[in-house]
Amino acid sequence: MTSPVLSLKHISKRFGGITALQDLSLDVHPDELLVILGPTGAGKTTLLRTIAGLEHPDEGTLYRGNQDITRIPPADRNVSLVFQNFSLYPDWTVLENLAFPLKAPGRNLSADEIRSRIDWAADILKITSLLDRPANRLSGGEMQRVAIGRAIVRRPRLFLLDEPLTNLDAKLREALRVELVTLRRALKTPMIFVTHDQMEAMSMGDRVIVLHEGTILQEGAPEEIYTHPVSPTVARQLGYPPINLISATAQNGSYTADDGTEIMPATGAGESAVIGIRPEDIEPSGGKHSGLVRVVEHMGPMTILVVQWAGQEIHLVVPKYQQVQVGEEIYPQVVHEKAVVWSADTSSC
Repeated sequence: MTSPVLSLKHISKRFGGITALQDLSLDVHPDELLVILGPTGAGKTTLLRTIAGLEHPDEGTLYRGNQDITRIPPADRNVSLVFQNFSLYPDWTVLENLAFPLKAPGRNLSADEIRSRIDWAADILKITSLLDRPANRLSGGEMQRVAIGRAIVRRPRLFLLDEPLTNLDAKLREALRVELVTLRRALKTPMIFVTHDQMEAMSMGDRVIVLHEGTILQEGAPEEIYTHPVSPTVARQLGYPPINLISATAQNGSYTADDGTEIMPATGAGESAVIGIRPEDIEPSGGKHSGLVRVVEHMGPMTILVVQWAGQEIHLVVPKYQQVQVGEEIYPQVVHEKAVVWSADTSSC
């Protein structure tokens, strides 16, 4: 494997009595899109700001290759940071906004080189026709394209994107997700993309890091984390409808819920566990214990059922052609080969 372009070793960052990052270590590899996934307060923005040099860690070291860059000023790190709030000068034209980072002290670029880079970025981002328009006359999607353009004209070693699609409508977010992945592959520059949106993480990331309260809970390919989450906390971060979590005890060859519902086969006896079952991994028929359909949601290519079963409400996903009615009695059956079993000790991890 090629050497990382960036390594963080045992990074901790505190703000007063609040620990934002706790003994965090990670590598960023060449030519990859690394997604940092986590809820509000997980430490995602602090992590990006630390990489950019806008925050200094209380402990730990940042390396670019073999070079310690922990105390190197932001301007000397050659990274570009894109925020969710666009960060444009509203009265400047698109061209002026794109030119601004290229005119920074020490760059010494000619006017021809500046214009060449602007035209190159504008062509890639499909904003050539907007170059003479003031930023305050752009739509949200156009403004975000310009903000991304300001990052790529610098041709940095690393792109940092802090929830850049959050303020856009759903259709535009979907379109820009695809464009960002295509752009990163074309530029062959590593990118760290921070988000709380599981769809962005699943669809964009070559690798995903799940961050929770400043600590990395799991990292890996999106499908690996979705299929084999190391804990219920990780499992809840990915998947819609959300994963079903059922407390159970191994007895008489089955994991059995508190109300006596047999969930799936089990080895051993007396062991308490939490069973994680994705909604698509429960068949609506074939089981031993009945459930009552509470809600039916028609979602185009699929139908989501909310069913009272095993002493709680669970989600099932069934094909759109399968007709199920509210109030109907069904017999859920878990595809147990795809379920995840955690010991009760990991249920809060």
